[in-house]
Amino acid sequence: MHNPHELSGPPTAPRLEFWSGVRDQIPILVGVMPAGLIFGALGKGAGFAAVAVLGFSLLVFAGSAQFVALGLAVAGAPPLVVILAIFIVNLRHALYSASFSEHLAELPRRWKIALSWLLTDEAFAVASVRFGKPEKKNAHWYMLGTGLALWATWQFSTAVGIALGAGLPDSWHLEFALPLTFLALLTPSITDGPTRLTALASAVLAVGLGGLPYRAGLLIAVIVAVGFGAWSENRHKSFVERRGA
Repeated sequence: MHNPHELSGPPTAPRLEFWSGVRDQIPILVGVMPAGLIFGALGKGAGFAAVAVLGFSLLVFAGSAQFVALGLAVAGAPPLVVILAIFIVNLRHALYSASFSEHLAELPRRWKIALSWLLTDEAFAVASVRFGKPEKKNAHWYMLGTGLALWATWQFSTAVGIALGAGLPDSWHLEFALPLTFLALLTPSITDGPTRLTALASAVLAVGLGGLPYRAGLLIAVIVAVGFGAWSENRHKSFVERRGA
């Protein structure tokens, strides 16, 4: 009989886990940097102080929410609407945290706070692969590496975007970098009927309601698509259970 510890292998040293996380995040950083450049340039071009734009990236660190909030602020939306938009757009992070909870439950509070702050779509996508491996003893160091690599890249690219301001050539079309990055992360997770229906519903709603003021179409698309996805998943589970009964 095999020893389960032999199957999973010995735990990797924290330092090696950390740098493995940094290394595995590098391909995704290629898409993150242009988005940070755009955010810095747009924020500066909209008339916000450089320290305010950089502070937004330093403290909020949520690319999609930052772009939505910036658009709302420029459109003159009330602060409460901006806060609500950030809350709804980032609501998916609660699902990310829930999926990692069993792996991180035994960590000290300081680790949980740090990792939750660094948790983004890109970090979740890469760390999910690592947590899928049998040996997880030092996997939180891997997650720290992915998160810090993203955070540092986002701050650097935002600062460069602020410095360049409106000097970024329009011919670069960097505005497509963030959507393409999200599509690259999303596509591998669309694996069954419920996820395909959810992706289709969110795409149709986001495009169809794109003309609403204050980016309200995006918020409605997120709420409806998440609800539709949960309903579809429950229906799928019930169907599978009935067939297995």
